[in-house]
Amino acid sequence: MEKNNYQKASNWILTSKYTVVFTGAGISVESGIPPFRGENGLWSKYNPIFLETNYFRAHPKKSWELIKEIFYDFFGQAKPNESHRILAKWEKNKLIQTIITQNIDNLHHEAGSKNILEFHGTAQTLSCIDCNMQYCSKKFLNSLPPHCSDCGGLLKPDFVFFSEPIPTIVHQDSITNAKIADLFILVGTTGEIMPASMIPYVAKENGAKFIEINVNPSKYTKSITDIFLQGKATDVFMKLDKKILSKKEEN
Repeated sequence: MEKNNYQKASNWILTSKYTVVFTGAGISVESGIPPFRGENGLWSKYNPIFLETNYFRAHPKKSWELIKEIFYDFFGQAKPNESHRILAKWEKNKLIQTIITQNIDNLHHEAGSKNILEFHGTAQTLSCIDCNMQYCSKKFLNSLPPHCSDCGGLLKPDFVFFSEPIPTIVHQDSITNAKIADLFILVGTTGEIMPASMIPYVAKENGAKFIEINVNPSKYTKSITDIFLQGKATDVFMKLDKKILSKKEEN
């Protein structure tokens, strides 16, 4: 494992045929969204029981008050940072093909990325737990808990709660992309959240090279990472982007 080899990392990005970027909470920290775990994580301030399916069904108003406060009022103020914007630019320039994100903050979309697999779902839509009718979240959060206009059932955000399975289609699409990637870029992920944490290993088994961008080493750093670029995501992406631009100008 090499450390801070920007020259080699930029070469890999420029010459890769199929690059997948795998993002975790760390990419959004500089947008003002804290991670869930750790000393300053959300779960040090809130009891996450409100995201348990049984608790949500039994106490919908209590759950929804916290869901709205955290995922809509607080997260809703966040804007994409330079990392998100550079990834969107790289996708447009065909330097990356897919983003698999564990985040539900919608910042990749807002930055302009198109080919995004939201592994844990999205806060942008709500679905009825009785009839599965889907709605845009913005229109339904004035009265809590929100209910389905069609059948009156309770509406739930379309992100994965604790103990819920990952939606089959996004799980399978993530595995498919991991299998065909020749370059895999890990950004701001600890490698601790199952089953998302298994996706990079699928890429490794199929011969992908690994660049990791992280403030601190993760579970991947010593096991599958080839180049570890240590630092804040925005700093690292700006350095990488500068290298890539200068290499393009040379050619």
